Amino acid sequence: MFYLSAVTLLWAFSFSLIGVYLAGQVDAWFSVWIRVALASLVFIPFIKFKGIPKAFIAKLMAIGGIQLGLMYCFYYQSFLLLSVPEVLLFTVFTPIYVTLIYDLLKGRFSPWYLVTALTAVVGAAIIKFAGVNDNFLTGFLVVQGANLCFAIGQVGYKYLMEKEEVELPQHSVFGYFYLGALVVATIAFALLGNADKLPTTGLQWGILTYLGLIASGLGYFMWNKGACMANAGALAVMNNALVPAGLIVNIVIWNRDVDLPRLLLGGAVIMLSLWVNETWVKKKAIHKANA
Repeated sequence: MFYLSAVTLLWAFSFSLIGVYLAGQVDAWFSVWIRVALASLVFIPFIKFKGIPKAFIAKLMAIGGIQLGLMYCFYYQSFLLLSVPEVLLFTVFTPIYVTLIYDLLKGRFSPWYLVTALTAVVGAAIIKFAGVNDNFLTGFLVVQGANLCFAIGQVGYKYLMEKEEVELPQHSVFGYFYLGALVVATIAFALLGNADKLPTTGLQWGILTYLGLIASGLGYFMWNKGACMANAGALAVMNNALVPAGLIVNIVIWNRDVDLPRLLLGGAVIMLSLWVNETWVKKKAIHKANA
């Protein structure tokens, strides 16, 4: 839990740094590419090329391509459509996806997960009840794309490390994770990027450097290493810890004019959906699997 807790504190500032200083000012596709490229530089010096099964390398690159590369493609676009608190609150679906994907890998599924999802959608509607528009609905779906990619990646990494017999320190192979993400980010920037909207200030370059080397470079290694050491339930819970941490940072420092009562009410309904998931839906799913 130490690794997961440390990264939660580290990532609490990332949402606001992107939403306040980068979104709409720096090309989102370039932000994704430079962040992944810098993260790759952190672990390439440690990467082991000899004696690693090619199938293992391919799987690790695929996981990185989904969890980091593809997830960032969704994630950075969401800040063009939603406010930082909205992006944060809508990430609470990630634990549902973590649980669902892990259960599917174990050969079990419960339709009651839909109860959780529908309750959370009600919470999302409360937050934006007076101003639901196409951008909001699109943004909501874009965040879910990011959530799903993040969930697939962390569960996939945990599952891969549990199944593969590779007797090596994780830092000696984690570079492949970033290389997979770099392939996705490079293709995305080449096809969709706008070279006329590169960073123009030292502050923007500094934020991108921090996000790339620290938040991504160290953060994702520590998060996935922590995921391997925690059970699926603890992993789902720690995904949710990102929400209050990020909201506190955003509201206290950058977003003091937020409609706090509506945000708290909608957030409470979303959290209720997660409580239902953890205390009722998961138990019913496990009971059904064991019946």
